Amino acid sequence: MPNLTWGAPVVASLRKHTDAFLDCHLMVSRPSQWIDDIAKAGGNMYTFHLEAVESDELSVEGVCAAIRQAKMQVGISIKPGTAVESLEPYVHLVDLVLIMSVEPGFGGQSFMPQMMAKVLWLRNKYPDLEIQVDGGLSPKTIDEAAKAGANSIVAGSAVFKPGQDARVPIAEMRRSVEKYGQGRADDQLTRMPSA
Repeated sequence: MPNLTWGAPVVASLRKHTDAFLDCHLMVSRPSQWIDDIAKAGGNMYTFHLEAVESDELSVEGVCAAIRQAKMQVGISIKPGTAVESLEPYVHLVDLVLIMSVEPGFGGQSFMPQMMAKVLWLRNKYPDLEIQVDGGLSPKTIDEAAKAGANSIVAGSAVFKPGQDARVPIAEMRRSVEKYGQGRADDQLTRMPSA
């Protein structure tokens, strides 16, 4: 059974209730096909997979240009099996690079620590780059990602658990990214929620 995803209708529904920055990560073939729908729905950033452009009528440069033309920021992502060096020709075209630390498609997978070498490579080569990590992140794995240079993360199953106050893992992970990924001092970190 194919994975069920949140598409443009959900983005549009969210937009009606918030002015928050909506970072839309699309794991789709032919990413150019969905740009206008996400822009019209109210997405602020459109992140596509480098590997998906093989099936697209546009080149990577063309997809980036179409996203900008739709007045959204550009993100590009790679799966665990793709070499980080394959991103090098495109870093100057994007606002964010997303390193997948699981095989994309389903939540709840285990974090792949070996992917942090990609994050570290990017951080050393591009000190000012927005680097996001997605997959298996939790309060137990966040320090490794943040210390490698991730300054933005995506977390799902670590946050949304029955009976858990989601504010606690969110604050824990945010503090790690602020400290290690953004270089903030301890007195500048997000406060932990009170019970």
